[in-house]
Amino acid sequence: MSAVMISQNDTFMSVKQVATYLQLNEKKVYALVNEGKMPATKVTGKWMFPRELIDRWMMDSAHGGLLTDRLVVAGSDDPLLYRAVTAFARDVNALAQVSYTPTGTRLGLELLQANRVDISALHWGPAAESRTRHPALLRQHPQHRHWVLIRAFGREQGLMVRPGLVADPQDIESLLAAGHRWVQRQPGAGAQRFLMEIRKNTAGAPALNVTTTALSEREAATAIVLGLADIAPGARSAATEAGLDFVTCGTEAFDLALPRNIWFRRLFQDMLARLQSGECRQMADMLGGYDFSESGQLIWGDE
Repeated sequence: MSAVMISQNDTFMSVKQVATYLQLNEKKVYALVNEGKMPATKVTGKWMFPRELIDRWMMDSAHGGLLTDRLVVAGSDDPLLYRAVTAFARDVNALAQVSYTPTGTRLGLELLQANRVDISALHWGPAAESRTRHPALLRQHPQHRHWVLIRAFGREQGLMVRPGLVADPQDIESLLAAGHRWVQRQPGAGAQRFLMEIRKNTAGAPALNVTTTALSEREAATAIVLGLADIAPGARSAATEAGLDFVTCGTEAFDLALPRNIWFRRLFQDMLARLQSGECRQMADMLGGYDFSESGQLIWGDE
């Protein structure tokens, strides 16, 4: 490997410079970039490497993520997870960056694949099929070999409904057949997938009268509260939070996908402990529909 000059003032490094800096073969550098494992950006057709991010990437790799002061959560929306993460962020204060941005299941996994987030929350159909469906979703991404799947909790999933609209909370077919105004979720959202399966299993269900689209469960519930719609797919907890009626359609598993090194990160373990704390369990009881019997279990990825 030929010697390449690297200045302390270099904000960005070329492939040759980063190969020298890390004492790697250039082919290995290209392989790491193509696999999405190394932070890089393409400028006028050439890969450039932000020195600061390379240093952070090395520290995170060297210490298994134990010293990293960042925990960014994306993926599926959930009121209890939101409360747990925001309370945790308040407690760690300026010692670490902890955040949660609901994006929907599929976009969350794409962000995880691109190393833009540390954790992606997901739900994709009935709880009984989650140990098959959730790993199948992860396997669609090249990085899945480095990921694990941790059970956060189970939760009740169904339809959030305008108060007083439903006479019989068990009569899902009537809700689907009537001309009520519906909120739909964005493509790739677990709640939208759940709704599609309900409709598929209801013979002769007409097309829904969709009046608005929501990008999170809270936004969907708010659309009903504001009078923009009558029904939206969502969890019991989101309906309770917004003061809406709820029609149950079953239970689902709510899981967290994350790289193995972040699984051992102190910040993640502390956040998981917060989610399983007595304070959080009390809030779960108030919101309703949660099951913590498998919380914290490794569901998939220990290979």
